[in-house]
Amino acid sequence: MPQLHVENVTLTFGGLNALTDVSLTVPEGEIVSIIGPNGAGKTSLLNCISGFYHPTRGRITFGEHDLSRAAPNVVTGYGIARAFQNLELFRGLSVVENLLLARHTHLRYSLLDSLVFYGRASRREAENRAYVERIVDFMELEPHRTHPVGTLSYGIQKRVEVARALTLAPRLLLLDEPMAGMNVEEKEDMVRFILDIQREQGITVVLIEHDLGVVMDISDRVYVLDFGQRIAGGTPAEVGCDPRVIEAYTGVAAAEAAQPQAVGA
Repeated sequence: MPQLHVENVTLTFGGLNALTDVSLTVPEGEIVSIIGPNGAGKTSLLNCISGFYHPTRGRITFGEHDLSRAAPNVVTGYGIARAFQNLELFRGLSVVENLLLARHTHLRYSLLDSLVFYGRASRREAENRAYVERIVDFMELEPHRTHPVGTLSYGIQKRVEVARALTLAPRLLLLDEPMAGMNVEEKEDMVRFILDIQREQGITVVLIEHDLGVVMDISDRVYVLDFGQRIAGGTPAEVGCDPRVIEAYTGVAAAEAAQPQAVGA
């Protein structure tokens, strides 16, 4: 059974369709990439899955949970976390403080417990701090743990963004262009972390990424959007030779692109 199921989702803004009858499935334990030209509707789809937008039509389910009208905090409670394309970190707080803030949804104790800060409250705080420290080690952020996020390089900040999503202990991780703006070395590091998240943590990953080389190397399956519609889906090899995908990215029909050009043309 698929862990995430998007069925005939349409998203409309004032008569303009950002998504039109988009369907896809994400099996548990896989890395599934969503690609397409700019403006294809990739982030809009992630917004629907994470509860920031609600589909005009269609249905989104995660296991037994219906996400179609769920609020973002409810979606998070079901085990879905997201790292944003544009950094949404508290720049004046340290790395550890940013991650601890993300764990607040896992703090379960009464007002009296928090005032006394003894017993259950103290234990829960210690458990959450220990969990955050494990994420710091996993994402190799130890050298930066006490530094204000705003003083770190862009590549490290992107890593903190992913780490913050991981502190929610998700079953499904949504990554919106986690490698955007990175140099080659930073991209290689992020690819390694994504693979470790899937293989070592057992977390299903939905990835939006423009680097097609990365997508084809690490994805179990790929879906392609163009103008808000799904035009292809399958293994990386199947998608890579699909004529509709070639045309969407090059603007030239595959048959035309394959024809040799006449000398002097």
